[in-house]
Amino acid sequence: MSPAPALTAITIQSTRDDPTSGDDTTITVHPAPPCRPYAGDGEEPRRHDSKPCLACIAVTTALLLFAVLLAGFGFVRHVSISVTDASLTDFTLTTSPVTSLSYNLSLTLVIHNPNWAMGLKNTKPLEASYKFDGQVFDRYELAGEGVKHPPGKTRVFHLGGGGGGGAPARPVVLGNAGEGEYRRESRTGVFEVEVDVTGEVRYTLRYTRCKIEASCPLKLQLGGGDGGGGGAVVFQRVKCKLAKAEKNC
Repeated sequence: MSPAPALTAITIQSTRDDPTSGDDTTITVHPAPPCRPYAGDGEEPRRHDSKPCLACIAVTTALLLFAVLLAGFGFVRHVSISVTDASLTDFTLTTSPVTSLSYNLSLTLVIHNPNWAMGLKNTKPLEASYKFDGQVFDRYELAGEGVKHPPGKTRVFHLGGGGGGGAPARPVVLGNAGEGEYRRESRTGVFEVEVDVTGEVRYTLRYTRCKIEASCPLKLQLGGGDGGGGGAVVFQRVKCKLAKAEKNC
């Protein structure tokens, strides 16, 4: 510790207006010594201990970090799936020589990951299936195994299937009830087609594999041909219904 500076006395002299009076006054002021923390006789002054403050800051930081990790990775928010656009320009069923379906359907499928911290990775391919009267008549792969979906991101898939016209028809097993349902819907020009989305994913920092099963029921007006009224058809966005999640998903 450096030595304290030397104390200097200050002298104040007061002189009256009359120099012959002989009453000059001189006052000497000694400044007080500098203040030092009292530590007792013969002890060095104590210094402030900063360790408790540092420990408090460390504990607070750890709690905040734990809260952030818990909010980001402790709870899974499941993906949302919707069909934002769809157009049907051909939907023809033939029964000879075998029952088959010729169609031209294009749609836009949107999948959103609402988790701000957790991404997901496909452990099985993500697929979309087209159904009529509960029977699958076509299937598409949206994303293969190993494909990742970052947190907070939205994936848009544009599907154009069937081709219509000279495209080969898809074999389909409808049965008598299914064929009767087709004839009923063809008279109105509005067909009920279901799009199913299936897959399996794993979320970041989680080992459980979670299934994705969603159903998107669509009512599609034929945009041309004998059954439809022709012209543009306005499509209303459809939010797909997710199956109940399994445990730990």
